[in-house]
Amino acid sequence: MKRFYVIGFLVLMAFDTLAQLSFKQAGNSALPLEFSVVWLVRVFGQPWIYGAFIGYIGAFFTWMSLLKHAPIGPAFAASHLEIISVLAVSYWLFKEPIGWPQIIGCLFIVAGIMCLAVSESDELEEKAR
Repeated sequence: MKRFYVIGFLVLMAFDTLAQLSFKQAGNSALPLEFSVVWLVRVFGQPWIYGAFIGYIGAFFTWMSLLKHAPIGPAFAASHLEIISVLAVSYWLFKEPIGWPQIIGCLFIVAGIMCLAVSESDELEEKAR
C-alpha cells in the first residue's frame, strides 16, 4: 500500500506541476493581456493551455483515486508537494529566482507532511492494539 501512495503522489505532483507550468507558459505566450476575442484566440491557439487542462484533469482524477485509500490529513498535506516541484522546475526552465523565504517555505511543507504522517501512523498503531 505504501508503494501505491508513493506512486500516486508522484503522479499527482507531476500532473499539478504540468498544469502550473503550462498555465504560466500559456499566459506568457498570450501577452499582451486584453479583454478581446483576439486574445482568446491567442490563448487557445497555444498548445500550453491544453497542457494545463490535461494537468488539471489528471490531477483531479489522481487525487480522487488517492482519497479512496489515503488518510485525509497526510494526503492533503502531501498534495502540496507540487509547490516544491513547481518552484524547482520554474528555477530550471524560467530562471526564476529562489531565495531563503522559498527554501524555508519548502522545508515547512516537508516538515508538516512528515509530522502528519508520523501522527497518522501513531494513531493507526494505537487502533491496532
